[in-house]
Amino acid sequence: MTERTPYLFDELDRQLISLLKVDGRASISFLANKLDVSRGTVQNRLDRLVTSGAILGFTIRAHQGIEKDVVKAVMMIEVVGRSTSQVISQLRGIPQLDKLHTTNGKWDLVAEIKASDLQEFDHILRMVRETQGIISSETSILLTSA
Repeated sequence: MTERTPYLFDELDRQLISLLKVDGRASISFLANKLDVSRGTVQNRLDRLVTSGAILGFTIRAHQGIEKDVVKAVMMIEVVGRSTSQVISQLRGIPQLDKLHTTNGKWDLVAEIKASDLQEFDHILRMVRETQGIISSETSILLTSA
């Protein structure tokens, strides 16, 4: 197994990633024009960012009206002692937990939840709360996005 040399990101990489966050389907020509560099430079940077793992994939952001029947929420989670890694491993098995973040302060984790309806949402809450190592949680349903 060979060890990869870490890729050092610079301002051009950050600008490229920023543009791709706005439009993941932007053409190489468009990106090169916006960044005032050659198309070859953009392509090389993209290749390195993907190879290094900095870019995990390209996706779309759908208009919130398309997901109008989806229940979205954030759940703050407190875990026992140093069991965060074990809890994360268990929670990754729940597909409706769209994203899972570690954090500081009172809460150890923040989970972004997407459920198809309130019944599924209730089931997800129960599964998370019954997860060994979780001692407390607080959940807020997201009503509108600004």
